[in-house]
Amino acid sequence: MRGEILRLYKSVHTWTGLATGMLLFVCFYAGALTVFEEPLAHWASPPTYGFASIEDADRLIEATLATRPDVAKDFTLHLAMANEPARLSWRKSRSDDVVWSATLGADGELRVESSNVSGVGAFVDTIHRTAGLPVDRETGTTVMGVVSAVYAVALVSGLILVLPSLSKDFLALRLTANLKRMWLDAHNLVGVASFPFHLVIALTAVVFGLHEPIYDALDHIVYDGKLSTIMRSTGPFGGVKRDEQKAPMKRVSELVAAVAVVSPEFSPTRLHYRDADTRGALVRVAGEDPRFLSRGGGFAVLRGVTAEIVNVDYLPEKQSGWTAAVSPFFALHFGSYGGAPVRWAYFFLGLAGAFLFYSGNLLWIESRRRTARRHGEQVVQTTASRLMAAASIGVCLGCVCALSFAIGSTKWLYGHVEDVDAWRRGIYHVVFFGALAFALLSGAARAGIALAYVAAIGALSLPVTSALALAAPGLGPWAGADPESAGVDIVAFGAALCFAALARATARRAALGPTDSVWSTRETTRGARTPLSSNGCAAAVGAGEGDDIHG
Repeated sequence: MRGEILRLYKSVHTWTGLATGMLLFVCFYAGALTVFEEPLAHWASPPTYGFASIEDADRLIEATLATRPDVAKDFTLHLAMANEPARLSWRKSRSDDVVWSATLGADGELRVESSNVSGVGAFVDTIHRTAGLPVDRETGTTVMGVVSAVYAVALVSGLILVLPSLSKDFLALRLTANLKRMWLDAHNLVGVASFPFHLVIALTAVVFGLHEPIYDALDHIVYDGKLSTIMRSTGPFGGVKRDEQKAPMKRVSELVAAVAVVSPEFSPTRLHYRDADTRGALVRVAGEDPRFLSRGGGFAVLRGVTAEIVNVDYLPEKQSGWTAAVSPFFALHFGSYGGAPVRWAYFFLGLAGAFLFYSGNLLWIESRRRTARRHGEQVVQTTASRLMAAASIGVCLGCVCALSFAIGSTKWLYGHVEDVDAWRRGIYHVVFFGALAFALLSGAARAGIALAYVAAIGALSLPVTSALALAAPGLGPWAGADPESAGVDIVAFGAALCFAALARATARRAALGPTDSVWSTRETTRGARTPLSSNGCAAAVGAGEGDDIHG
């Protein structure tokens, strides 16, 4: 009976993992990058020409509203302490893709610019939420909500599968000639050690991805079509009537000071104004307090003309009830707590998650060969195995290549095209689907070598672009040295070295490994050619024989 149960859970784990693994690789790899969304956005953005510190923010607001009075309805002040271009920003409507910004130049003059771009950080986040599917964001997010539910099943079944050997194998990483066993050990070790992280990500992603269908169902069944009205009345701006009678606003320093009274450790980064210069003006002061788990860092709502606190339900130190129960889910999913150490932990956990899905596919592919040999059969790579191997290489390495080139292209596009975001999305999808097509046509082995080198070039394009900006100050609107972006360049350079090493290891495995493996480029004894390898992980899997594994 125990054997039958384990086989059942193995089957559940295998097929749920195969069904979701490639999409989840994209989500986890892009999700690891979103942890440092602000440094990425800063690296890719043109230089700023002014500052909006608390001291001169009032002058910036006054100058902007004098020139563009329509902006008073809704705008955001980004304080200079935020790691992003210091400015006033607004859209003519919520659905408008054009973002307007205003800054104060070195000469004190107001500079107003527009760009049809959501920002490289938002772009990477969209890939993270939708797995890069060529559909609109809402549809992609809903699809990934369903995928995340299947992912949760794969997690639980995988844990049950390794429980019998957990006590002796949990910390085992056998570096022996049987490289397949080594990669299985690595897969199990990463999966079990990061199980709580993955379970939280899976469950919260289900809620985030399916919240629209859930709300629609509740609206129809429970709230009789009045849910949107209830949500507006109970939201952060709820209960405050609009009053368009003109009235002077409190200074930015006074608004920030009012929040400091109720939460001294809270650090404001931006102020979102609604109906500025009127008696009904409201200001949402957003920021972060690393001491608490909170949704997006947290915020407080104040009256703009009196600095009176209206709502502190979303302020980390003052959360209670439903907000206190829900906010940790957002914080735990996005890592918006604990400062830099937690962000770096989420970065590496995200990369480890990508490895988990990738290695799972590779282990399944190679287990076909082990099964055939165990039964004394001739090893013949099936069409399904070849296609799965090629698709795994094309999707996973294609995502890596596409993200690198899309991010790196952003600096080159500024000032040369009108819609930077459309070009960036186009570059991503062209590179991604090009890599996938190449892998399917040439086989996993050859594609694995080529795409690993392409991934290295894509990562290297970031520090090369920064070096050109430093060496040739007049090259473009983004040119010039930027010490704050050095971290992005250093990480990208390290990634380029890793991908280059993976390509070399893959090529060596393809040339010297077993000829009956899907990761080999050599002729088999029967004269049939089988496709090759993906990266160092893929190359290593299957080099050894013997152990009966769970694949």
